[in-house]
Amino acid sequence: MAAPIEDYAIIGDLQTAALVGRDGSIDWLCLPRFDSGACFAALLGDRDNGRWRIAPVNSGHCASRSYRGDTLVLDTVWETPSGTVRVTDFMPQRDKAPDVIRVVEGISGEVAMHTELVLRFDYGNVVPWMRRVDGHHVATAGPDSAWLRSTPNVPMYGKDMRTHADFTVSAGERVGFVLTWNVSHARHLRKVDPFAALDTCLKDWESWSAQCRYEGPWRDAVLRSLITLKALTYAPSGGIAAAATTSLPEEIGGVRNWDYRYCWLRDAALTLNALIAGGYLDEARAWRDWLLRAVAGDPADLQIMYGIAGERRLPEYEVPWLAGYQGSAPVRIGNAAAGQLQLDVYGEVMDSLFLAGEQGLATESHAWNLQRSLMDFLESKWREPDEGLWEVRGPRRHFVHSKVMAWVAADRAVRTMESRPKLRGDVDKWRAMRDQVHAEVCAKGYDADRNTFTQSYGSRELDAATLLIPQVGFLPPDDPRVAGTVEAVRAELDLGGFVRRYSPEAAGVDGLPGTEGAFLACSFWMVDALHTTGRPDEAKELFEKLLSLRNDVGLLAEEWDPVAGRQLGNFPQAFSHIGLVNSALTLTGRTGDTA
Repeated sequence: MAAPIEDYAIIGDLQTAALVGRDGSIDWLCLPRFDSGACFAALLGDRDNGRWRIAPVNSGHCASRSYRGDTLVLDTVWETPSGTVRVTDFMPQRDKAPDVIRVVEGISGEVAMHTELVLRFDYGNVVPWMRRVDGHHVATAGPDSAWLRSTPNVPMYGKDMRTHADFTVSAGERVGFVLTWNVSHARHLRKVDPFAALDTCLKDWESWSAQCRYEGPWRDAVLRSLITLKALTYAPSGGIAAAATTSLPEEIGGVRNWDYRYCWLRDAALTLNALIAGGYLDEARAWRDWLLRAVAGDPADLQIMYGIAGERRLPEYEVPWLAGYQGSAPVRIGNAAAGQLQLDVYGEVMDSLFLAGEQGLATESHAWNLQRSLMDFLESKWREPDEGLWEVRGPRRHFVHSKVMAWVAADRAVRTMESRPKLRGDVDKWRAMRDQVHAEVCAKGYDADRNTFTQSYGSRELDAATLLIPQVGFLPPDDPRVAGTVEAVRAELDLGGFVRRYSPEAAGVDGLPGTEGAFLACSFWMVDALHTTGRPDEAKELFEKLLSLRNDVGLLAEEWDPVAGRQLGNFPQAFSHIGLVNSALTLTGRTGDTA
């Protein structure tokens, strides 16, 4: 059975990422990209589906682990009766081919070590052919190859279609293992010095982290979240994956298992806000440019998500040979939600581009022309029902959040024109649309008897996304309807002191069986809503409670199960870490310099 989700840490090279367990096993790694087939898929199956473990002989979990300073270099320490050993895992920013490097270092005494490498390409389905080339153990199957060597050389042997090695390390001794992916037709591979690569990787991350502008009371948590967002960035394009994994369940044993290795447009505004406020304008600019490339074309073809390089086709299929995380099947590859109609994304695109302009990122003429086209399309479509923010697979509805974000789109278009009157655009039409949307939402999306906005027109169900109403400026924080909505969501969507997205048990809401945990991004939205509506002490209390849910290396998944006391969903989840950063900024000021 796979370890608890919170037992994992992430390492990565800004193009893909691996999950390393407390037992020293890398149980998940897709090469060469986040969305490529996994060569280690034990996370969603068992060890025969691929993993790479390095640990002391007959050991279980480590004594401790941590990231080295403000980096993505992971140190895992074991204390044994014969001595203490540290394994340092990292992926240096790549030159051409991706490398996974593991350095074993003796701290005291002498420790007997064992490594077991189980390579299985295509999500644990393909057993490669092994051979030796230029001092490497090379695994080859179809288009993929993986090359393994050690410095100094450690004798390796094959057994049961796995590669093993036994060795010892004494105090002060180091052994470096380098695993490199390459196309299978490559005849030779450059040799990487694992110890020099470690020094370079540390310097790269330290230099990046030093740019962080936040100096508030939660700096460590904020910076770790920003590092995590950076780790989920696909450097060649600037896109940010929602998570490093697919099919980690929202309910153990359930079917709510989705592929999150893609880029969602709705993350754009919050991501830009977090990056810019943290001092990372280069990443914000790259994300803005990715966004413009991805959404270019016919506005009617706008998707809610794209591949990490901007790909549009994300066909969803199931992988039957993987049993799923702790039996949570099916395992899905791709995401059919890419074809849904979700009107809120137009608001998110307009808001993110408006925010970028406000922060000094120059708006090119082609970007404004694209925004005008998006507004023309939205003006004709905003009255239609859609699948909404949460990508429900039930019937389309008039979701309140979707309408609010249509208002945001019109509002940002108007405000852009007002600040830059030389731009071309029908500002009177957009003002009229803004007023029409506002009036309709207040009339049809508000339950006056309960003093709360609802999930959709005519529904009694609630939706945590309505907490964003004051954040986006639809209504002021002191409006009684805002206060009523905050109270209603807090009461009816509470789960162990945190916030659910909606009530999945309600008949027909999302078209899926089962339930889910508290949604961490929504819980951070509650922090923001409490603070904005004049309840800072309660906001801080909830924020501190959310921080306590992070694992030992500061990472969050998508959801939290308060009954089992464990994380749920894909991991690490960008949306959760964006929420953490933005809530810290809300509580302490944009740069954290106020209490």
